[in-house]
Amino acid sequence: MAGGRERSSRTQRPWSVYRANTFELSSEMIGLALAGNSQDPDEPVLEFSIACTELATPALERKPNSFVAVSCTTPPQAFWTKHAQTEIIEGTSNPMFLSSIAFFQDCNINHQTQVKLAVYDVKDRSQGTMYMLGSALFAVKELLQEKSHRLELELRSAENQRVGKVTVAAWQMEDRADHRMSVRSLPESINGRTVLPVDESLTESMGVRIKYASLCKDSLLRSVFGGTMSRMYRFPTTDGKHLRVLEQMAESVLSLNIPRQFVKLLLEEDTARVCELEELGELSPCWESLRRQIVSQYQSIILTHQETLSDLNSYRGPSFKASNLKADRKLEFMPTNLHVQRMRVQNELGFEHTYDVVTIGAPAAHCQGFKSGGLRKLIQKFEEAKKHVYEEGCSAQSSSQSIVYIPQDIVRAKEIIAHINTLKTQVNYYAERLSRAAKDRSASGLERTLAILSDKTRQLVTVCDCKLLASAIQALNAGRPEYIASKASPTTEPEQVVLRNDQDTLLAKWSGRNSRSSLHVDWQEEEWEKVWVNVDKSLECIIQRVDKLLQKERRPSSSSLDSSQHDLQGSSQKGEWSEVLYPLLTTLTECVAMMSDKAKKSMVFLLMQDSAPTIAMDVSLQYRRDVVFCQTLTALICGFVIKLRNCLRDNGFLRQLYTIGLLAQFESLLSTYGDELAMLEDMSVGVMDLRNVTFKVTQAAGSSAPDMLPIITGNRDGFNVRIPLPGSMFDALPREIQSGMLLRVQPVHFNVGINEQQTLAEKFGDTSLQEIINVESLSRLNSYYEQFKEVLPEDCLPRSRSQTCLPELLRFLGQNVNARKNKNVDILWQAAEICRRLNGVRFTSCKSAKDRTAMSVTLEQCLILQHEHGMAPQVFTQALDCMRSVGTREGVIQKNLSGLLPVRDLRLDPSLMYSLPLLALSPNLLVVWIFLSVAYFLAKVRCR
Repeated sequence: MAGGRERSSRTQRPWSVYRANTFELSSEMIGLALAGNSQDPDEPVLEFSIACTELATPALERKPNSFVAVSCTTPPQAFWTKHAQTEIIEGTSNPMFLSSIAFFQDCNINHQTQVKLAVYDVKDRSQGTMYMLGSALFAVKELLQEKSHRLELELRSAENQRVGKVTVAAWQMEDRADHRMSVRSLPESINGRTVLPVDESLTESMGVRIKYASLCKDSLLRSVFGGTMSRMYRFPTTDGKHLRVLEQMAESVLSLNIPRQFVKLLLEEDTARVCELEELGELSPCWESLRRQIVSQYQSIILTHQETLSDLNSYRGPSFKASNLKADRKLEFMPTNLHVQRMRVQNELGFEHTYDVVTIGAPAAHCQGFKSGGLRKLIQKFEEAKKHVYEEGCSAQSSSQSIVYIPQDIVRAKEIIAHINTLKTQVNYYAERLSRAAKDRSASGLERTLAILSDKTRQLVTVCDCKLLASAIQALNAGRPEYIASKASPTTEPEQVVLRNDQDTLLAKWSGRNSRSSLHVDWQEEEWEKVWVNVDKSLECIIQRVDKLLQKERRPSSSSLDSSQHDLQGSSQKGEWSEVLYPLLTTLTECVAMMSDKAKKSMVFLLMQDSAPTIAMDVSLQYRRDVVFCQTLTALICGFVIKLRNCLRDNGFLRQLYTIGLLAQFESLLSTYGDELAMLEDMSVGVMDLRNVTFKVTQAAGSSAPDMLPIITGNRDGFNVRIPLPGSMFDALPREIQSGMLLRVQPVHFNVGINEQQTLAEKFGDTSLQEIINVESLSRLNSYYEQFKEVLPEDCLPRSRSQTCLPELLRFLGQNVNARKNKNVDILWQAAEICRRLNGVRFTSCKSAKDRTAMSVTLEQCLILQHEHGMAPQVFTQALDCMRSVGTREGVIQKNLSGLLPVRDLRLDPSLMYSLPLLALSPNLLVVWIFLSVAYFLAKVRCR
């Protein structure tokens, strides 16, 4: 301890941690003290706590419900600026506030700054009626020059009457036992609530500080997050010490940046799909009509994407979407109220812990409404429609054309197209590299490149050598006008082309008295086989020629060589390898292009046939799914960036990340009643779609903020997110991640409705969706932990003070999930703790990420402080009230209302009181609920 104190005394500290040895301080020293700590940019340059004594109210029989509003002004500024306020403490004349007043580096205060403390008495918290008891002034210089860094000021009313005292105590480093606020004269409890005083003996870091990434100053986080709000608290612990708590909340520029990239990718993908359909060439009238219908639907959605992208590019508002814009079509791809919530905890020994939660309004397609349900219901309807089409196709023997596919064929067709696009590009690339190596006469390069070219070409041939592809080519040929015209029909019996799925093979045949066209089908199959066989033979020719060139390079010519071999040797000696290989490489690339083009067109035709009967429903459903997924993806990227930055030197986490992937735990507080039921359907699908997302960490091209923004690539079948890191950070990563390994995501989603609508759902509605979501996520969470145990040691996980091991926690969570207990919030708490202990990323949401989210986040923070850091249980309620009334989550509400609310306490908000299970006790209380809900709604309308 002594060594830590000696070391820390040598480092520059802000005045909040500096102990003066003299009474008088020079202006230069004060300026140095207020300059801040370059090693910790989130450290306040000045921090003090406030306590009041002997507060007097006009009504002597009533004790005040007081809080202190802090304003400041720095000359030559001639007006007061509101800086902060404390929480409200009820029913005492001697309140001591847990929230401290902190001035950070961006406040630009100096020794001439004047601070005004205005003490208010709140008469009615629900109505916000209050009046000022009195105020006091002091200069920053006075507080710093005071030997004890403690000021006792008289509170004077507007009539200049004495109404009490206010004590200001700056936090300091040394002499912790001296100059602390006396609390012996204060009662231990007020109105049945235990009140513990704020003790100024809390020290700053005296040991080794954990590397900390600042939201405000870190180069990576600063490029992604902004608009940071900070609050400071000092909480006592069970062992008589104190915790220093910094609460922060920040917006993210990704709220706009990611939707712009995502919509652009959708636009490119849908435009490419239209081009693929147009490139099919001329089709028979029946197929041409279907193609026109599909193209028309895609052109409509392309136009919508273009308008959305234009709106997003022209948007100049804040970097978050307020809740009143949820249904704005121009911004529907943006997540609602996306913020990162951070709690940084430091004990007296200087050990720090950081807890981050991403908060977001439930990802949902508000603009499209919820009358027809959410994504789960719509997907079910779509699958039923596809099944109906399939059954009709199987039974419609008298229709002109009957086309039937099973889902496996559709999935396989999409995979084939993706493989063909990738492998064709790779074959062309390595063919060019082989030609370059031949031109340079590099024997090693020639041999190495040929091995890769051979592998890629054979992979492409293997993909194209399948029965589904061969049959699809026959189907495409059967849809050509010349194929229909070539049929002779001398009989009156109509002939029909029937394309049917027989197990895994698509068969094309003519039904009718004569089957003369079967010869044509066989011929087409033979022609397709010749195409991919030609590719294989072209590759073999290249391999043989390269082998001969290399042999001639290694062995000198002799007199026994024949004339042709001698000519070849002579040409190779002149460096003309490229001339020998160029015709062969040209033939290979042409054969590959022919094979790829024919195979891709046949798969596009197959997909066209499958989507035609339900194209309108398909496009509408996919658009809704895109909107929801984009909102969810944006939140995931924010969580990934901040988790990666915080754990950049945590080898256990990094090993877990590239071995089994990142655990992303989404918590939602949506009810299973009304519109929120459909929102829950949307969100659950959006979260599960994150399984198609991978991350790749790269080195940033530059040091500017745009260079470190994430970049999205891919399509709806799978998106990859590249995370650029500065060089120094990238070098700290393990070799596996530096080499470009794709990092997977394992999303889980737990929901527990807690508001009054959930009470109605539990009594008169249906909660089965919530139960299904929780059971599915429990299974995935157990699976993730089983994977962890198989391949990773326990020391990869963070340490916890909890006596409950992870298997026990998972067992308790399983019991609660299967218990089907009403409003069982234990599910959320246990899932959150499991996520933290498995190095996961936490996400919390409700309808708009305001009230219910604020209640959940602040409760989680207090539970962490109590269970992991030993915060005294006697102040749990007071600390919770403090965070809810003056914490950073209040800023979300203020930003959404576009104004400052002088007094607001989430604990007594009428819209939140009904989340208590009290309503379940008696149906008569529903009448009270209806009355209060109407009254609260009218009050909100009046306020607007």
